[in-house]
Amino acid sequence: MVGEEQLIRRCIQGEPSAQKELYKKYAALLMGICLRYAPDRPAAQDILQEAFVKIFLSIKDYAAQGSFEGWMKRIVINTAITSYHKNLKHRHHYDVDEMYDIPAEDDSFDKADFTREELLGVINRLPQGYKMVFNLFAVEGLKHREIAEMLGIDINTSKTQFLRARKFIIKELNKLQKMGGRDE
Repeated sequence: MVGEEQLIRRCIQGEPSAQKELYKKYAALLMGICLRYAPDRPAAQDILQEAFVKIFLSIKDYAAQGSFEGWMKRIVINTAITSYHKNLKHRHHYDVDEMYDIPAEDDSFDKADFTREELLGVINRLPQGYKMVFNLFAVEGLKHREIAEMLGIDINTSKTQFLRARKFIIKELNKLQKMGGRDE
């Protein structure tokens, strides 16, 4: 796109008006990604701000291979992972074996119709480590090996956290289905 190429060129030159335009154009999209990885909205806003600083500082390195949007998304995800690592020591630990152990037969929602907000609400209630792995695997499509390398964990830990996240989500969706009269 000529418009996008010109905007990138102007950002490389350090034009504040171009940076503002780029921010306005992509902030909402990138904030959505931040919200998937952050424990709350203020943390997501911090991640977004830090990611845009990185975008503006490294935009000169964008090689125009692949989409510019994809390049920015990768920076946002990496910034979220860095934030996760920085804040790991402040996280609460959960007794996950007892907390999320549910029978496998609760795994079907053939007739359920959940809203986007309900699904996001359930995902946002995941413990932060589970949320990170779930998003990287189920949403971003990364392999467990890649996730393990990015988060500095064992590949089996990634797989276990994803399975436990899935069990938690199933349990919470079952609760929603029963509360909302969804079990037709």
